Amino acid sequence: MLPKYKRILLKLSGEALMGNKSFGFDTDVINQYAHDIKSITDLEVQVAIVIGGGNIYRGMNEAETGIERAHGDYMGMLATVINGMALQAGLEKVGVYTRLQSAIKMEQIAEPYIRRRAIRHVEKGQGGNFWCRNRQPLLYY
Repeated sequence: MLPKYKRILLKLSGEALMGNKSFGFDTDVINQYAHDIKSITDLEVQVAIVIGGGNIYRGMNEAETGIERAHGDYMGMLATVINGMALQAGLEKVGVYTRLQSAIKMEQIAEPYIRRRAIRHVEKGQGGNFWCRNRQPLLYY
């Protein structure tokens, strides 16, 4: 059976990574996602992934927490990078090469998000490509 699409954008919820846990992530869920994504890439479908961070940090009302909105947004972005790294490890364990990109500069663990570079990685078929929450346009085709 031939796939209907050559390229997909997969949005994963951070909360879904928790499985039955109340915080963090469940490695069984990450492993299942990795195998599911690998089965898609095995069909030669290009996969781009946007992952949330709600399992680690959920934005809250500034009046309740005392945390400014912008500060909370940065905390959420860091949570998405953590989730991206966890899923990246799971995918590479099953043989899917990945690239992790973030709008927050942290070259030791993620490439800077540059739209044209992101598109090129997907075109080169580099397995799962991740973009961590950045409030920027991601891909246009």
